[in-house]
Amino acid sequence: MRVLVTGGAGFLGSHLCDRLIADGHHVVSLDDYSSGRPENLRQLEGNPRLHALRADVRHPIELAATPLDGLDRLYHLACPASPTAYQRDPIGTARTAFQGTLEALELARRTGARFLLASTSEVYGDPEVHPQPETYLGHVNPIGPRACYDEGKRIAETLSFDFARQHGVDIRVARIFNTYGPRMADDGRVVMRFLASARRGEPLVVHGAGDQTRSFCFVSDMIEGLTALMEANEVQGPVNLGNDHEVTILELAQAIIQLLRSGQPIEHLPEREDDPSRRCPDMGVARRHLGWMPSVQLEEGLAHTLAWLEGRSPAGSNGQ
Repeated sequence: MRVLVTGGAGFLGSHLCDRLIADGHHVVSLDDYSSGRPENLRQLEGNPRLHALRADVRHPIELAATPLDGLDRLYHLACPASPTAYQRDPIGTARTAFQGTLEALELARRTGARFLLASTSEVYGDPEVHPQPETYLGHVNPIGPRACYDEGKRIAETLSFDFARQHGVDIRVARIFNTYGPRMADDGRVVMRFLASARRGEPLVVHGAGDQTRSFCFVSDMIEGLTALMEANEVQGPVNLGNDHEVTILELAQAIIQLLRSGQPIEHLPEREDDPSRRCPDMGVARRHLGWMPSVQLEEGLAHTLAWLEGRSPAGSNGQ
C-alpha cells in the first residue's frame, strides 16, 4: 500500500514508519522537524520504500513531490505532544491541531485514502469518570495552559467525524494514552524526565504528593494498536489505545530508582495547573473490536528504554 505518515520523524511516527516499511508498504514521512528529529529515521536511510518530505502540515499537502502516485492510508500524527513543547507556542499548537488536521483530511478526501487521527487521552481533561470510556465527554478547562493541546485535539476529532459525515471519508480516531520508549525526547514527559534525572544523579522531581496516576504503554504495543485500528472494519467511534495498568507518579519514580539502583531522593514541588489527577483507559472497545491489548509490562519497557538511552540492547530483547 501507499501510506503517508504526518509527523513521521517524531517518536511514534518513526516507529510507525519502521513497521510499515517492514510490512512492505511504500511510505512518505511528512515532518517539518519542529519536534520530530531526522535521526529518528536514520535506520531507514537508503530504503527505496521510504521518502522523507520536509513540509509543514498546516499548508496544503502535495504528493507531486513524492514518488507516490496515489494514497491508500494516511496516519495523521503531526502535533507537538509534550506539555513543554506545546505550551512553548500555544497558538501554533492550536493551528497545527486545527489547520493541520484540516489539510490532512482534505488530502484523504481527494485521494480516497483511509484516515487515522492520532488523538489523545487529554481530550478527557481531568476526568470525573474512571477509568475513561470512549463515551465519556471529558472535563476540560478550555482556557487553561494545556487547552491549546486538549481543545486542539478535540476540534481535530470534530473535523474528522464531520469529514466522515459530510464527505464520506473513511476515518479512524485513536485516543492515545501515555506512551514511552526508545526515541522519545527528554522534553518534559515524565518517563524520560525521570530516567534522565536518575542517570545524571539528580533528584526525581514529583509535583504534588505524587498520587496522581497514569497508565504507561510501551511504544511497540502502541504501534500494534495503531495499525490494528487502521485496518479494522466497522469502527464507529474513537478508540482508546493504551495500557490499563494504573500506577502513581510516585510509584513510577520509585520503579526507575530501583531499575538504576541509583538511590536518588525524590523532590516534591507544587502541583501543576490542570494536571489530571487520574488517567486510565477503559480498554473494552479495543479488546472487542481490535482483539488488541498491550503485552509489555512496565518494568520490561523501562529496561528497554534505559538500554536505548545507554546505547545497548538488553539480553533477549524484543523491544524496539
